[in-house]
Parts: sequence; structure tokens; C-alpha cells
Amino acid sequence: MGITRQDLESDRLRTSLCSTPVASSLLPEAALEQSLADTLARRPDDPALGGDVWVFGYGSLIWNPMVVHTERQRATVHGYHRGFYLYSRINRGTWDNPGLVLGLDRGGCCHGMVFRVPSHVVEQEFRVLWRREMLTGAYHPRWLRIRVGAAGAPEQRALAFVMNRSHEAYAGRLPDASVVERLRHAAGLYGPAREYLQQTLLGLATNGVDDPYLGRLWRQLQAGDAAEPAAEPAAQAPDNLALPASPHETV
Repeated sequence: MGITRQDLESDRLRTSLCSTPVASSLLPEAALEQSLADTLARRPDDPALGGDVWVFGYGSLIWNPMVVHTERQRATVHGYHRGFYLYSRINRGTWDNPGLVLGLDRGGCCHGMVFRVPSHVVEQEFRVLWRREMLTGAYHPRWLRIRVGAAGAPEQRALAFVMNRSHEAYAGRLPDASVVERLRHAAGLYGPAREYLQQTLLGLATNGVDDPYLGRLWRQLQAGDAAEPAAEPAAQAPDNLALPASPHETV
């Protein structure tokens, strides 16, 4: 099953998940729409943007945004940091062997990318994002404080998806060894969990962003591979799941 933008627009992803073990955890459509409406109602009015809005990406949005945008820039979110805080039972893991994907949690700051969504398509593009990121309610959509470009730039607001700490998939702050173990052995609909880390690191590096935490995890993963040359092969996607050409991911 290849997930494309068209699949998200038609809500095919939700339909496909209704026959999986996570079906009971999906947000009702009405709750999803209410969350979207509430977020749009809080949309910041920034004269400098002329009605456009920023969306902040800190994970797969960096290398697979899948939303219409007219501009992308480096940006820093204040008050939150990036970490492997969300168990993934579909895209980078399974129900029995969950992987991990990134989430924003309280404290510190996070360097990533912002995408400028034109005013006339904000609701349309946000609905695509909601069907990609909010199906289970593992995130809270928030308008966070950001600085675009240089450190002295004026403060603005951007939509970002932060961890819902009350969600059953919230992993909390795991030690590096536990994170690396999950990344090494888990794989799901969109491939190995380790690939998600690698793609995020490459996406950040391409845009001139260095993340010491992610780099440290990648080095530990590689060191473990080198220390176990005769170990079983790296995790692969389950045989009964097809890999999409343009994968849906979490942010």
C-alpha cells in the first residue's frame, strides 16, 4: 500500500488502519475535525506573512513535507526539544515490536525547518496534515514561538505537533541504549526504524543543521553493527506490508 497525498486527501490511510490492531485507538472523524477547527481558530495574525502561516518540521516533514508551500527556511522553536518519544506501531514498527519516531517535548529548543503555507490553502493543507499526524491523537497541535533564520530575527509563531504525554504511545525519556535497540530491530509499513533516523539526520545536514543527540544515536547504532558482524540482518518491513514510494511519516 503506497500512501500518497491523494490517499490522505481521500482519507485512505484511516480506512486502511481500520483493519489493524490500532483501529480502536483512532480518533473519531468528528474529534479530528474539531481539533483542526480549534487550531485554525487560534491561527496567529502576523501582518508580515499576509495571512500565510508557518509549519515547523523537526522529523520527516523536513524531507517529506507533502504540503503545498511557497518557502522553506531554517528555524528554531523555543520551549521544546526533539527526541524519540513516540512508539511507532505502524510506520516504523509493529504492534508486537514497536519502533520509535520523533516528537517535541517540553524544555530547551529545537532546530528544524519551517514551511510557509499560502493563506488561501491553509485549511486544505492542514486537513492533509491532520490526516497524516493526528489520526491517533498522539500529538497536540500548537502554535509555538519560533525564530526564522538568524538568531536575532523577530519572534513569530508556527504550527508544530508536540507530544501528548497522556497518550499510551508516549515513551518518555528512554536511555540511549533502549532507543538504539528499538531503532536497530524494529521495522514497519514504511521500512526500518533506523532509516527514519538516517533520513532525518540527512535532511537536517542538507539544511546546515547539526543535532548532537541524533548524531550520537546514529554513531551508537553503527558501533553496535560493527561489534556484531555475525548478528542477524537488520530489521526489514514485514513481508505482508508493501513499502510506499512516498511514505507517510510522523513529523
